[in-house]
Amino acid sequence: MESSLKNVLVVSFGFLLLFTAFGGLQNLQSSLYREEGLGVAALSTIYGAVLVSSMFLPSVLIKKLGCKWSIVISMCCYVAFSLGNFYASWYTLIPTSIMLGLGAAPLWSAHCTYLTIVGNTRAEEAGKIGKNVVNQYFGIFFLVFQSSGVWGNLISSLVFGQKPTQGAIPEENLLSCGASDCLMATASTNSTQSPSQELIYTLLGIYTGSGVLAVLLVATFLQPIKDVQEKSKGEEKSSSFWSTLLSTFKLLRDKRLCLLVLLPVYSGFQQAFLSGDYTRSYVTCALGIQFVGYVMICFSATNALCSVLYGKISQYTGRIALYMLGTGIHVSCVIALLLWKPHPHQLAVFFVFSGLWGMADAVWQTQNNALYGVLFEKNKEAAFANYRLWEAVGFVIAFGYSTFLCIYVKLYILLGVLSLTMVAYGIVEYLESKNLAQPLAMEETKPAEEGEIQTKL
Repeated sequence: MESSLKNVLVVSFGFLLLFTAFGGLQNLQSSLYREEGLGVAALSTIYGAVLVSSMFLPSVLIKKLGCKWSIVISMCCYVAFSLGNFYASWYTLIPTSIMLGLGAAPLWSAHCTYLTIVGNTRAEEAGKIGKNVVNQYFGIFFLVFQSSGVWGNLISSLVFGQKPTQGAIPEENLLSCGASDCLMATASTNSTQSPSQELIYTLLGIYTGSGVLAVLLVATFLQPIKDVQEKSKGEEKSSSFWSTLLSTFKLLRDKRLCLLVLLPVYSGFQQAFLSGDYTRSYVTCALGIQFVGYVMICFSATNALCSVLYGKISQYTGRIALYMLGTGIHVSCVIALLLWKPHPHQLAVFFVFSGLWGMADAVWQTQNNALYGVLFEKNKEAAFANYRLWEAVGFVIAFGYSTFLCIYVKLYILLGVLSLTMVAYGIVEYLESKNLAQPLAMEETKPAEEGEIQTKL
């Protein structure tokens, strides 16, 4: 096996183990810790910390520690959050949520930077087009990574399998499900009895062990790699601490990045809608909370398979065709969700929607990351930090208005944001095709000759 592919697989399986734990915990926070809104407060704290982290930490941490050790340290922040759940209180969950949020942006920025460098290096060695190899590597990563949703939800479903099932949901409650849900009253009445503390500790033990394995895997087997920006120590010294710290904001001077801001914002919007609103107002309201895990497994499995498929076919179809596919699927789903009246007798339909949503989400996850890596190759750390910053903005806004807006209003907002996003993306593609958008030369970064990426393997 070639060295670059091995490194991609190490990163991919490290993220699989880590997010098997975090994804499962994230889905359970609001259900396990309902007292005084502790679970919701923890989630809000995570994404608020991600906002702060995205502004300052990724470029500095990656510059000082490199991609590998930035990933390892950030993963430790996720493990700390799992440990905080063993004794869930305001004094444990909130501090560990802050730690996780601060580690999230460097984790994703370092991983995206690493895959981009490895992909471009491999393309140079094999005489291939860089963006095609980068797309393929991101496809492989998201194939493995997105399956974490399958395993995380499956583990929680099996562990909590001893929880009693609920009875039939009254027809009058079903009338307020779906797009008609405004007060979310049915979500609480349709929920089931909380699991025992013993089962919770068993689940947390499994999740914590999974996170520790992720840290050990990456720390032991991932090979360090250096970017061309670090090839000269003289250049590295000339870049001041504050210049590196503010590089995330400096990159906003690039008009391409400003136009692409809506891509990560919409990505956060649509993920928050599925995990928060669809599971609560459609699945839990009509079927019961015990079906949420299985519906999300369908989403994750479809997402994983489509991620590797899009990574393979993008070199033949191009990005535009895939973005059109994702847009068409989401527009169709939103319109159908506005019209559909969910009912327990339509069990298959709940899985159809989650599967279609996974097909579209795979487009945003693979193509957005690859697009940022290709367009901002000279400033990858700052570009991916911007991506996570604006994606976190999408999550925060979506979760923020989640408690007081009706579902049909949220669906209209999704349509509006998606439309604006595709218009802005179309402008960027037009400018690139006409060579009207020139890459921004950062003050501390000198332009490098093409193919001048060095690796330390």
